[in-house]
Amino acid sequence: MKNCNLMKIGAALAAGSALGGCAKEPQRPNVVFILADDLGWGDLGCYGQELFSTPNIDALAQGGMLFTQAYAGTTVSAPSRSCLLTGMHSGHTFIRGNLRVPPEGQFPLPDSARTIFHDFKSEGYMTGAFGKWGLGPVASTGDPAAQGVDKFYGYNCQTLAHSYYPDHLWDNSEKVVLADNVDSIPYGQGTYSADLIQEKALEFIEEAVKAGKPFFEWVPTTIPHAELIVPEDSIIQAYRGRFPENPFDGIDQGEPRFRTGGYCSQEYPRATFAAMVTRLDVYVGQIVAKLKELGIYENTIIIFASDNGPHQEGGADPDFFDSNGPWRGYKRDLYEGGIRVPLIISWPGHVKAGSRSDFACTFWDLMPTFREIVGDNTPSPDGLSILPTLEGRPGQEAHETFYFEFAERNAQASREGDWKLIHLGIGSVGEDGRSADRYELYNLADDPGETNDVAARYPEIVGRLKEIMVASHVPNHEFPLFYGE
Repeated sequence: MKNCNLMKIGAALAAGSALGGCAKEPQRPNVVFILADDLGWGDLGCYGQELFSTPNIDALAQGGMLFTQAYAGTTVSAPSRSCLLTGMHSGHTFIRGNLRVPPEGQFPLPDSARTIFHDFKSEGYMTGAFGKWGLGPVASTGDPAAQGVDKFYGYNCQTLAHSYYPDHLWDNSEKVVLADNVDSIPYGQGTYSADLIQEKALEFIEEAVKAGKPFFEWVPTTIPHAELIVPEDSIIQAYRGRFPENPFDGIDQGEPRFRTGGYCSQEYPRATFAAMVTRLDVYVGQIVAKLKELGIYENTIIIFASDNGPHQEGGADPDFFDSNGPWRGYKRDLYEGGIRVPLIISWPGHVKAGSRSDFACTFWDLMPTFREIVGDNTPSPDGLSILPTLEGRPGQEAHETFYFEFAERNAQASREGDWKLIHLGIGSVGEDGRSADRYELYNLADDPGETNDVAARYPEIVGRLKEIMVASHVPNHEFPLFYGE
């Protein structure tokens, strides 16, 4: 009989195979979830981008499933990520806005939160997060370590993540000072944070394989969020001069908001935006190459998405690139352009290569999907598993309704079938002292661009979707601006 302890430890170990005996156990897949920051629906070649290319991300779509009706949690970073990690929609989840907490960080997830990191850890997975956190300061209840993350590297505070040449990052609870990004050095000539964070993300994959454990890696990159800046290399050189430009006058060294939320000046904003998305595409290619090098690609689920629609800050020009595709609106809107996002899922042997799905799904569906994949029968708060859709088998349960809210602009949206109602100006008062809020109704099948408000023609549908809004919003008094609560 062969000595099982002498068997070569390889991809099966990384996928979670047992070492205690010769009998094989079902392999548990690794998961790599890449979340872009403010990347629009139309910013990828596979979704129609024509002014620059994204070959590595397009290859993910060619090898997996591309979703056409995927929704973020909501329309800005922190609450959208809270929806993703907790499996709750934005009327239930803990974080309702980008509420900053001094001196560094955002309002924290509470002790009571159960995140997808906790789920994976309980199943024996190594967990890592590399990029922008924004869900609680270091040492708070929202610290990545308190929310099930074994290894974190990047920005704790999303406000400071506006700078790509920061003076520090965080390695778990250790502050890492980037000495070559001090103010005495011309801005843009030191360490580009996204490159450094990418290195750490690749190292984590190697460490998990060496440890012989399956892993869940979340890569919430800062790209392509403003500011617009990249290292001076062949990527930007290939784009500079290709587009007409409108230089952006921003916040530079010596000014009060430098590195604390302001965006640097940029002479070539369009070329730089294209170069940033191209750089992200290179990162995706590096991750895929690393998985293949280590022999674990075939047993790894790769997910690519964006946290909300395209931004307009820092000189960005989403209209020029048609970043929101056929949809109306941008980041901070509850029109489709602010919440409908690219979603690509690759899983060799499970997800049919080159498949497309118009199944309507959301960020809060990922928690129950992961739970079904790893065999965790714990009910999820608001979502439903999309594993049947991924595997092309019957039995997919569908959402009857969807609900979104954005506390900082006092806005709500609900969808039932093709009907979508948007509630704007909640709590506002007109000159006559009466409420100045308004409702807009759209049929997404007939009017995907949300240009024809038909609320006056269909009062019964408006009434039904209003009821969904009322039932879906559970007050969170930590964010008192919403509803005037």
